[in-house]
Amino acid sequence: MSLWRNGPFVRFWAGQSVSQVGDRISELALPLIAVVALDASAGQVAWLTALAGMPSLLAIVLGAWVEHRPHKRRLMVTADLVRACVLLTLPAACLWGTVTLLHLYAVALLTGAAAVLFNTAYPPFFAHLVPRSSYVDANSKLSASRSVSFVAGPALGGALVQALTAPVAVIADALSFLASAALLGPSRVDEPAVPADGTTEPSLLRRAREGLVFVIRHPVLRASLGCATTLNFFTFMSGSGLTVLFAERELGLSAGTIGLAFGLGSIGALAGAVIAPGISRRIGVGRSIAAGAVLFPAPIAIAAAASGPTWARAGAVGLTEFLSGIGVMLFDINLNSLQAAVIPDGMRSRVAGAYSTVNYGIRPLGALTGGLLATLLGLRPTLLTAALGGTLSLLWLLPSPIPRIRSLTPTPPPHSPDTARHISTASATATTGPTSAASANRSASR
Repeated sequence: MSLWRNGPFVRFWAGQSVSQVGDRISELALPLIAVVALDASAGQVAWLTALAGMPSLLAIVLGAWVEHRPHKRRLMVTADLVRACVLLTLPAACLWGTVTLLHLYAVALLTGAAAVLFNTAYPPFFAHLVPRSSYVDANSKLSASRSVSFVAGPALGGALVQALTAPVAVIADALSFLASAALLGPSRVDEPAVPADGTTEPSLLRRAREGLVFVIRHPVLRASLGCATTLNFFTFMSGSGLTVLFAERELGLSAGTIGLAFGLGSIGALAGAVIAPGISRRIGVGRSIAAGAVLFPAPIAIAAAASGPTWARAGAVGLTEFLSGIGVMLFDINLNSLQAAVIPDGMRSRVAGAYSTVNYGIRPLGALTGGLLATLLGLRPTLLTAALGGTLSLLWLLPSPIPRIRSLTPTPPPHSPDTARHISTASATATTGPTSAASANRSASR
């Protein structure tokens, strides 16, 4: 069945599309409130960014808690409503002249925690929202909306901030979360039953450990986590901040030219989201993941090697961002779909939490390492190191079953005593049969 006829998915997709645009507005408005209204320093703004991502470190525990909660959809709606209410406190405080940096920090921390709640409840919901044969197509549509938000969101946010001021612009993001909650609420799916409560139920920490152990022991998840974590470490070494610094100081590009180059990255990501299902059908899901793991970081070397006239230097940065955008979508869409196919019900939120803690937790370390290398070696060698190190993430995939997985259509035997082994075998076996339509994320996204 076409996803356009899947009412619950269409509503969920619409809600996420609106919410993504709202996120881009807040990403611009919150720092502007700190800088313009509160005269924050660079260090204070950096803390604002850090606090938004800090709850991801606790995702492994929150995922274990979410796993034993019924009605994941209700948890996702709650997360949307919490984010809307928290954001609305900012324009209210600005109206009364009582906004402070501590208030901004609290908003960043609470909205970040609600985002982790949403993201750990999402995998079990998504796995039953669309059929397995539509996983890649569904992830492609969701990723395309995210890419569009990076193209249109900043421009819309800038216009709202200029016309209405940053605190008022935050209201747009709050309304986007309310819209997401309203569209998600009626999107009912047949969610799997949760384990019955009882005295023998494992402790929260034990369930969290079980999620991490499951990832480590599963050949597909272990390899994909190693690959994604390596990608995140090295791509955050080059980060958008160092890339901007390199483009301005080493290449002598203007702010407008740099902005245009980064815009090409968003266009590349949109193109990657559109073509990902077709590529996975042609070369297979596993090879698409491997191709994305190389195409995402390798183009950083193009920017690092840039020289010559202004148009050539600007073109090198634009080409880097465009190709990397395609690569990250190939990687994310197919890997998210593969994970949805191989993780069994009853483990999805725990695995998502463990995965996020490791995968996202490495990002600050990568950024700090990039800053240290740039200070000691210079910007150009740091970018080259990021390109080479990120490409080496492929070494996690080559000995694993992932490159041999063509399609995700086969299903594992139900109620298997060795779920991880059967899921992996079923996925790998699909590579030996005739080519079939490809099927079945916060992943290495930049």
